[in-house]
Amino acid sequence: MDKGKLVVLGSINADHVLNIRQFPQPGETVMGSHYNVAFGGKGANQAVAAGRSGADVSFIACVGSDDIGERVRKQLASDQIDTRPIEAIADTTTGVALIFVNEEAENVIGIDAGANKALTPEYLERYKQQIIEASALLMQLESPLESVIAAARIAKDHQTQVILNPAPACELPDELLSLVDMITPNETEAEKLTGVKVSSSEDAARAAQVLHDKGIATVIITLGSKGVWLSQQGQGKNVPGFKVKAVDTIAAGDTFNGALVTALLEGTPMDQSVRFAHAAAAIAVTRAGAQSSVPWRHEIDDFLAHQES
Repeated sequence: MDKGKLVVLGSINADHVLNIRQFPQPGETVMGSHYNVAFGGKGANQAVAAGRSGADVSFIACVGSDDIGERVRKQLASDQIDTRPIEAIADTTTGVALIFVNEEAENVIGIDAGANKALTPEYLERYKQQIIEASALLMQLESPLESVIAAARIAKDHQTQVILNPAPACELPDELLSLVDMITPNETEAEKLTGVKVSSSEDAARAAQVLHDKGIATVIITLGSKGVWLSQQGQGKNVPGFKVKAVDTIAAGDTFNGALVTALLEGTPMDQSVRFAHAAAAIAVTRAGAQSSVPWRHEIDDFLAHQES
């Protein structure tokens, strides 16, 4: 079967991760353990999830002119990603995220965008052919907003499906939302976009309707351990996830997004695509780190085979 091509536009960060018992209060110093540096950034995580789960994917992004930027590009290429649209930007550093993970596997994160700021509409112009020729464009919000809007507009003009994972949470202009075909917020992001606090299926249905009214056909609100609320053209239902023991939830949402779009581009029906994405995310939360936790296709297929037997 001829798979559709995917373009991911987004961020690349080096994640500095420290495990601590509880998050520090202002002025408090806490002892940590298991410090490591891993490659992350929502865009890169989603591109890796798509590449490892079998998508034909290219990634539009920027790294710094530093050693870590070079290492990230090599790593991404080994994850089955076309890295030609990733440039090293002179005199900048690769984006960085400082991450604390507590005993409950929750995380708090601070980010310096670094080279990610260089993903401007002018930069995008050099790679717009990638979007024009793709079946789908997947984006997040760690890149300059004007570039996200510009990319969505190119996609819309050339019948490329626009999928937006609106993370990190922020309010978005209706101009962008009207260009989006599918949106995948979590509860916090959904509330930020719609003003509806999501704590039940009824809330999720209401939030989804607000987004449908802005012109978005498919709304998938991720609800953590409660699965997702899937709403297509106003018809909504809960699609449960899989119960696993979480180590950390870093990149779980990114893994879900990358795997979901991969399955959809293979022509898999929406319900099964969500199940495939749930499986990928379930595997990811049982492992530490961002990209290091993202599963390969055979692992996802294996996991699903064991669920059904």
